[in-house]
Order: sequence, then C-alpha cells, then structure tokens
Amino acid sequence: MFKHAHPYPPFIPQKATKLIVGTLPPPRFTMGNLNQRDVDFCYGSSNGLLWPILDRIFNLSLVYENSEKAIEQRRHFLIQRKIGVCDIVASCQREKIDASDLGMQQVVLRDLIGILKQHPQIDTLLFTGGNSKNGPEYFFRKLLKQNGMSLTLVSNQIPRIHQVDVANRIITTVSLTAPSGAANRSIGSLDYYKQMKQKNPAYTTLDYRVEQYAPYF
Repeated sequence: MFKHAHPYPPFIPQKATKLIVGTLPPPRFTMGNLNQRDVDFCYGSSNGLLWPILDRIFNLSLVYENSEKAIEQRRHFLIQRKIGVCDIVASCQREKIDASDLGMQQVVLRDLIGILKQHPQIDTLLFTGGNSKNGPEYFFRKLLKQNGMSLTLVSNQIPRIHQVDVANRIITTVSLTAPSGAANRSIGSLDYYKQMKQKNPAYTTLDYRVEQYAPYF
C-alpha cells in the first residue's frame, strides 16, 4: 500500500473569505517527482485545469512551469482575491498509485469544521467536485454528520449550492464541476453543453468550466 499524504498545508490568507476545497493532488506531488510543467503549489498539476480556468477568467498570464515565479504568481492571486485553499483529505492509502478519488482507502480527513471556526471571515466553500463517493462534498457531509450537522439545499442546478450553520454563521458551499480530465465525459453528456457545442463547434469543456466558475470567484 502507498501512503498518499497531502504535501501542502492549508493556504489561507489572513483576509480570505472563500476556500477552495478538493481532495489530494496526484501522488507524484507527495513523492516529489514533479515534471517540468508542474507547479509546486496547490492545484499545480500540469494535468489539472483549475489554474487554466482562473487564468482565463482573470487574464492572469500565468506561467506553467516548476519555478518559484509560478508559485508566487498563484500565491499573489489568492491573497489579492481573498481566496484560500484547504483540501479536505490529509492522507489516504492506495493499492494503485494514481490520482483517482475512488482509489482512496483509509482516508484521514482534515478538521475543516475546526478550520472554519478558526477563520470566522470565511463564508464560502468552493468544492472542486460534487457529492460522488470520495469527492470533497461527500467528505464534508461526512464531517458534518459526525458533528450532528447537515447541509441545506439552496439550488439543485449545476453547480449545486448548499448552506450550513457553523458556529452561528452561515457557510455557503458551491459544488463545481471537477477541474480534471475525468469530468469531461460527464460535461459532454449535459444538454446545455451539447446545445452550446451545436451553436459553436469550437466550444470546449474548458469554456464550460470558465462560464460555471466565473460567478463564484
């Protein structure tokens, strides 16, 4: 079994009002085997789409390379936009060394509820995935249940929106479509995506995500 431990502590700027919440970066980040286009920072995988999405929304002109410049660009953006990153999984065990959520076993979760209590200015959680097994919303629901709490549905449209009372303040959660290649098939099956693709054959799954993410960032 391979112990897949999260390589980064939560990155929460002092004035952050939003938290991006995922699960774990690919195992190569834990092992320190980054490639030339990986960025040694949260969501820095060259296969991931979060930073390309944000790059498109905010015209960031990011570099995609294993360099200090790339790290500082991302840190600066998050601080300026008052956004933190706190993935919900601390570690897991894997039989197969890959990045699949379903492959995670013996999962150890971070105390995200405790972290929210420590940062009373945070009012929004941006999940990079929904309530499918071992996704960030799935694990957050598990934490809430352990604490006698639960999510209240606000909108059942994609992205689904919920709310929960944490320490007498309302936290809104937004379950965004995962910024990974694995989610492209589910996007391709959506009626909206098919309609947009029919109108504009150049329309892509990245375009779809940019549209979806923009109002929440």
